Amino acid sequence: MSHSDRITPLWTALRVIVWKDLTTELRSRELLSGMLLFSVSVLLIFNFALELNARSRAEAAAGILWSTLIFAGTLGLNRSMASEKEQGGMDGLLLAPMDRSAIYFGKMIANWLLMMVVAGVTGLLYSILYNQPLTQPGLWLVFALGSLGYVAAGTLLAAMTVQTRARELLLPILLLPLLFPLLMAAVRSSMGFLQGLPFEEFAQSVHLLIGIDGLFIALGYLLFDFVMAE
Repeated sequence: MSHSDRITPLWTALRVIVWKDLTTELRSRELLSGMLLFSVSVLLIFNFALELNARSRAEAAAGILWSTLIFAGTLGLNRSMASEKEQGGMDGLLLAPMDRSAIYFGKMIANWLLMMVVAGVTGLLYSILYNQPLTQPGLWLVFALGSLGYVAAGTLLAAMTVQTRARELLLPILLLPLLFPLLMAAVRSSMGFLQGLPFEEFAQSVHLLIGIDGLFIALGYLLFDFVMAE
């Protein structure tokens, strides 16, 4: 039997990693509960701190939602990688007979699914607090695209910083400046859908968002093996 025959197929390894992360989270609810609690707290603070009329709320909605999601997501990324390191799970994944890109994509997809759950709850709570239904399909497509680019970059950087003592501080310091173009594109795209603007007026932002997603995913795929080797 050759070495290549002993390597677990990519899709099989990917499915196993995603399933492992999701079932572990369903049992412990450690990441999801922390992210949701943080999101609820931030939205309540915005709700009581900003006395906005209906027009101002519509204009501020995109910024409030994305600020909430990004900071809650950073909390989740930190804990997802830290728990793997503390419990020895990452060592087991690295020793498993599979391509290391499967580890990256598996962790990325699991983090993305958790982010979408948080986005759903955050959007529902925002609708209740601000009396502004978030029912536009295009808006949720932007949430999916923005979250995908976020976890693509965040998973790579979380793997890079998990070995450091100050990972809770270092990850946002490295991640947030890198995400600035993605956040600008996501906020502008979200604002376009929320305000009911013609798609042509913000189409460039949506296209930029898709391009940034592709760039971050490609960089994660190319650099993850090197990060793990270090």
